[in-house]
Amino acid sequence: MTEVRAMEWTGDCLRLLDQRVLPHQVVWQECRTAEEVAEAIKGMVVRGAPAIGAAAAFGMVLAAQEAVRRHEPLRPALIKAAQILATSRPTAVNLFWALERMKRVAEAADEASLVTALEREALAIFREDYEANRRMGEWGASLLSGKVRVLTHCNTGSLATAGWGTALGVIRTAHWQGKIALVWVDETRPFLQGARLTMWELRQEGIPAKLIVDGAAAWVMRNGWVDAIFVGADRIARNGDVANKIGTYMLAVVAHHHGIPFYVVAPTSSIDLATPDGNAIPIEERHPDEVRSWRGVLVAPEGSEAFNPAFDVTPAQLVTAIVTEQGIAYPPFEESLAAMVADAALSGR
Repeated sequence: MTEVRAMEWTGDCLRLLDQRVLPHQVVWQECRTAEEVAEAIKGMVVRGAPAIGAAAAFGMVLAAQEAVRRHEPLRPALIKAAQILATSRPTAVNLFWALERMKRVAEAADEASLVTALEREALAIFREDYEANRRMGEWGASLLSGKVRVLTHCNTGSLATAGWGTALGVIRTAHWQGKIALVWVDETRPFLQGARLTMWELRQEGIPAKLIVDGAAAWVMRNGWVDAIFVGADRIARNGDVANKIGTYMLAVVAHHHGIPFYVVAPTSSIDLATPDGNAIPIEERHPDEVRSWRGVLVAPEGSEAFNPAFDVTPAQLVTAIVTEQGIAYPPFEESLAAMVADAALSGR
């Protein structure tokens, strides 16, 4: 079984698989400062909420190492690095969750052991995410029986995480259990994460899949060719509203109309109990050129205006269940999600 990884830590460098040029090129970008990590996150070299969180954690380690090399005070350098990394992408709560973990370590460690403590914590965040993804895969696969056809949106696999994946991790586990007849893959405009990344991952493992334009999802559901939908999440509010890649809300509405179960798969680090509902989730708006053009080639008339929200919010009432590493949360989500987060805290995650 081939499993790709989005990042590698060498001890003094974070190597990121440049997801902007996949699947036609495999290029690794080396980051040696927190600023370089922040730019890589902002520029979509690395993407996916869990992967962004892990990358930011390593960015904090790089900031500490740089401060040591420059003989500068460590804690002011870390405060500055955290501020820079926090501005890279606003919607994915895993980014802020990881930074808070790193800041707590920085506050508790003494100066002599600070760099080592930060590196140990970043590696723990990375390792815990991979382990959580494997558990989510088992929980999510348990929702399926027989040979099924599933639909997924964007990329939620190894490329979006520390490895294995969230929603795609469920599909990967179900495939090895003999439960997947076909995966329908939304292309996911405007950045084509489904076409470029998800299809690439599925082909790496020989999982049967067909690519469709985003607008075809309703038609394949209408024809009875979809048994379940699995998507990821960049932030889940306390009431169960889910922020995910733009186009997810549309899928949930159509799935509800056709009576198709709609599952969200995300680690408890994506659950933001401080955010009451989806109205309070900040939605990143990216440059309109991502809509107007593709890789520098203009596809819309010169001067066209464009609106480019990177995410949308799916109301909790359209979500069948939320799969986490602690188990499966069902409505009412305000109670079940709080229980999942509490369980994670008790288990030390």
